[in-house]
Amino acid sequence: MSTTPTALRDERTLRGLAAEGATALRAALDAEGRVPAAGEASTEEAIRWVAEHFDPAKVAVACSMADAVLPALVAEHLPGVDVLFLETGYHFPETIGTRDAVAHMLDITVVDVLPELTVAEQDATIGTDLFATDPARCCAIRKMDPLKQALSGYEVWFTGVRRDESWTRTNAPMVAFDETHGLVKVNPMVRWSLDDLLGWSQEHGVPVNPLMSEGYPSIGCAPCTRPVTPGEDPRAGRWAGKDKTECGIHL
Repeated sequence: MSTTPTALRDERTLRGLAAEGATALRAALDAEGRVPAAGEASTEEAIRWVAEHFDPAKVAVACSMADAVLPALVAEHLPGVDVLFLETGYHFPETIGTRDAVAHMLDITVVDVLPELTVAEQDATIGTDLFATDPARCCAIRKMDPLKQALSGYEVWFTGVRRDESWTRTNAPMVAFDETHGLVKVNPMVRWSLDDLLGWSQEHGVPVNPLMSEGYPSIGCAPCTRPVTPGEDPRAGRWAGKDKTECGIHL
């Protein structure tokens, strides 16, 4: 028996839910803009809060396929959840292989989010290797714009943002209203470390991108990602040598 999908709730309602979630999970910043050192909800509590307050059909998980910990955790409470993979056309073969393994092993639905232009079309219309001449524009075309369009069909999205990744993410909240995309954003793994992530993956047999063990703790497009050296933050290998630290999705 088919059912008619319900409409997305309006922005005011979603803002209210984000505020309620921040209070319930005690993830709001304090008066000085700092993340509380203690008293924050667990990853499971954050995921369960979403499962209790949102239609599963309106929940998305963003995953770069560096690992599959977040999709695995969310799928425990929201089986079949949509997992958005930004298929930029520039991924490492290992990343595509991880995506395929994750789609096969977990109770999720992988959704390839595609740019309007193929790489060949972009080269022909804008210029060859835009990632080298204007990486911000390349990210906008191949990642930010497609994601914004994809998220327009959801009320809430999960991301794997962690506070230990770089200085730009130090104060990432567990839940907030996403002003850029107009929906609730939940970062249930903000307090995890890279070691926590890898340990959980190994313990639970969840796929990890092979590049993670080759010096790539943060994996993006192949032309714009290099291995990191000891002592560098996990995202130091992204857009190395350029005045760029984020693609723009999480700013």
